Parts: sequence; structure tokens; C-alpha cells
Amino acid sequence: MSSKRFKKLPEKTSILPSKSFDSLLSEVKKNCTTKFDESIDLSFQINNKQKKNEVNIRTVVNLPGGSGKKVKVAVVCEDVKANVAKDAGADIVGSDDFVEKIKNGEMNFEKLICTPGMMIKLSKLGKVLGPKGLMPNPKLGSVTEDLKTAITNAKSGQVEIRNDKDGNIGVSIGKKSFNDDKLIKNYNAILDTLDKEKTNNTIKGDLIKSVFITSTMGVSYKIKLGKNI
Repeated sequence: MSSKRFKKLPEKTSILPSKSFDSLLSEVKKNCTTKFDESIDLSFQINNKQKKNEVNIRTVVNLPGGSGKKVKVAVVCEDVKANVAKDAGADIVGSDDFVEKIKNGEMNFEKLICTPGMMIKLSKLGKVLGPKGLMPNPKLGSVTEDLKTAITNAKSGQVEIRNDKDGNIGVSIGKKSFNDDKLIKNYNAILDTLDKEKTNNTIKGDLIKSVFITSTMGVSYKIKLGKNI
């Protein structure tokens, strides 16, 4: 049963003609009628011409306007690097003892970063970390000797872009409280990254069939893509 709040939202917005991202922001924000600061979310669909199971997009984007989310970052590293991780803002730092806690299901963090030397120990926990999307990955910058940069990125608005088996990519680009300029910059950063991924995956033709914008508790609108992706 729909709430009174939801019934007041516009209906059938997904069938409206597509509009540019910046022109839709005011509509999406107007629909944010809850008491909390709703996220502004994008949903991409890979073009039907692409074989979805052959497109493997997984990367990270440093949103220039930030994500608006507080991320709890954990670091597995050698004891001699613990202070570097703590000084950089890591919430949890540990070595062998921490790996053992993770093995036993203690995972009160949202991002896990690891040094290359400790990765061999974490790699044995694939069945624990993998399903939750927490396994560190060199491609995503979460297996690194440069702990300071990795932690700073994770804390300041880094988001992961990944397609599922059905060809969908979902990503949050900020909050309702963000000014439009921040959201536009974040949106363009996502498009730039997808454009690079298209090249890296040697995809012919358009990668993206459609993209919609919505808020956490709002309705969706179709975006007119401004770049050839």
C-alpha cells in the first residue's frame, strides 16, 4: 500500500521524454519530501547490442563534489605501517589479529584496504569478503603501499562502478543537500569514467542504452545522454 507521501509524487515519469541531467535536478530534488537527506542516484542500462555477460565494468571514481557519505575504512597492513594508516584517518587498523577477526565474521566496516604484503592472507577469505564486495582489489586501488592516498580517496567521495549480470549499473552521486554544481561535476565524472571503460573493454558502438535519475524515496526520470557512451 502506497503512503500518502508517495501518492503525491508525479506518476509515470519514466515514460516522459528524456531531458538533460541539469534540467532534471530541480524535479528530482522537489520530490525529496522525506525528513532525511536523500541520495541522488543514477541507474544505467547497458545497450542490448552488447553481450551483457561479456561486458565487465568494475572501477572506481573519485567524485569531485564528494559523495556525502561517511565511510568506515579498515586497513590490514604490517605493524610498522599502522601509524601511517591511523594518521590518514583509517577507522580500524590491524595485522594478523585483525585478519583472524574478519575470518570469524567481524566486519564492522564498509571499505577494506590492504598492503600487497598482507594480501596473501586476506586472499584466503574470499568466501567471507567476496559476497559482501569487500575484498581488496589492486585495480580499484585498495591493494596498495600508498595507504594515505587510498584512505583519503575512500573517505572523500570515492564510489565503485560495477555492472551486474543483467547489465545494470547503479551509483549514488551525492545528496539532495548538494548544490547543483557539485552534482553536475559528479555526474560528468561518472560519464568520463564510463567512456574510458568503453575504450578499455574494446566495445563497439554505444555502451549505455539508457540512464535514469532518482532519489532514495523518489521517482525516476530518463536522462538525455550528453556524451557518446
